[in-house]
Amino acid sequence: MIESSRSAPVGVILAVDPGRFAEVVEALRRAGLAVTGEQAALGTLSGTVAENRIPALEAVDGVESVDRERTIHLPPPDSPIQ
Repeated sequence: MIESSRSAPVGVILAVDPGRFAEVVEALRRAGLAVTGEQAALGTLSGTVAENRIPALEAVDGVESVDRERTIHLPPPDSPIQ
């Protein structure tokens, strides 16, 4: 079996040094991140990246954390809202 050199894109949420936000975001883009949302004041951003590139994002100076984006589905309430 031949392994693909590419990896499927995954959603990620990153916490970065807010004092160096623009610099860190640019380095993350060079590391393969496609930015989909930014909150500079909070030092957070979201984006997509090939799964095998996550270690490259974690290695960028100024990155505090890289987490996979999660979707939470809540069941509807058992009784109608009154």
